[in-house]
Amino acid sequence: MKQKEKINIAVIGCGYWGPNLIRNFNQISSCSMSMCCDLIESKLDRMRKLYPSIRTTKNYMEILNDPEIDAVAIATPVLTHFDLGKQSILHGKHVLMEKPMVSSSSQCLELIRLSEEQQKVLMVGHTFEYAAAVNKIKEIIESGETGEILYITSTRVNLGLFQPDINVVMDLAPHDISIIIYILGMEPNSVNAQGKSHYQTEIEDVASITLNFHNGTIAFIHNSWLDPNKIRRTTIVGSKKMLVYDDVNPQEKIKIYDKGVEAPSYYNTFGEFQFSYRYGDIYSPRLEDYEPLHKEAKHFLECIRENKKPISDGYSGLRVISVLEAANKSLKNSGKAVPISKYRKMVIDSSPLFTLPAQQAQ
Repeated sequence: MKQKEKINIAVIGCGYWGPNLIRNFNQISSCSMSMCCDLIESKLDRMRKLYPSIRTTKNYMEILNDPEIDAVAIATPVLTHFDLGKQSILHGKHVLMEKPMVSSSSQCLELIRLSEEQQKVLMVGHTFEYAAAVNKIKEIIESGETGEILYITSTRVNLGLFQPDINVVMDLAPHDISIIIYILGMEPNSVNAQGKSHYQTEIEDVASITLNFHNGTIAFIHNSWLDPNKIRRTTIVGSKKMLVYDDVNPQEKIKIYDKGVEAPSYYNTFGEFQFSYRYGDIYSPRLEDYEPLHKEAKHFLECIRENKKPISDGYSGLRVISVLEAANKSLKNSGKAVPISKYRKMVIDSSPLFTLPAQQAQ
């Protein structure tokens, strides 16, 4: 069959993130940004003014029933993701779903099964996995420059936006979780989480999450809708070097610190024991300058055209959702550790990202 000259894309949801998807797909010559959908007329009117050639509708079934539409990007509230994703795949569409992918691991598995049966691309919008800074960090860690990763701290806080249907963990933590799993190339064994609901009943607006890994690495994530400052900072402490990733910094997003501490390998008495501190240079590596969402959109189209597996595929979504499920369970159980084991072996076996030995996958 002759390959289509352009892939026709539709976007469902024109609220906060949908317009960004529309803008990026509209800029890519290998696709046609054909149609968008939203329930609110004013949002559709804005899209019509910005992009007069794009068709608009309030009924998403118009998109799904259109045989000319090849792929759908879903940027609606999380609770609608599963039904929209399932119907899109069953109507023969490739699907890009914004984070978090869906509400549960079982829903992830159902969409993965359907996409494989229908031979359709299923991709989740873990945008930071396409960011130059995050990929540079992954490269640095894999090169061994940082040494053994001892711990990671990640802070993602700001004032609002309060979500009416999901808590701050489901809203902000998917970014941090996907970044940490991506750069380490492994998923945590268990999760602890504590949080508090200050303004909406049983919808936590501040939370701290701890990810425990099989090799002893530990990661701490702090998320809040109540902070006066917008902070997007990740600190990675290795046995050789340390690294700080500040996504808000427009010039030097990554700083590498040649600092560390060493304990003596041998000593006879306690008096001989002394830590050795190392203070070296600080430098910022050069990064490519591009919009991560644009690269993500192009990757989605490339996977459709070349029948490739996306970097952030359905299994990537499953890994993140499994951690979020455990975190929310821990939140309701006073921060008790919740193991992540139910889907672990299947996820590791199904993805080339992981390199754990077989016994670690049990």
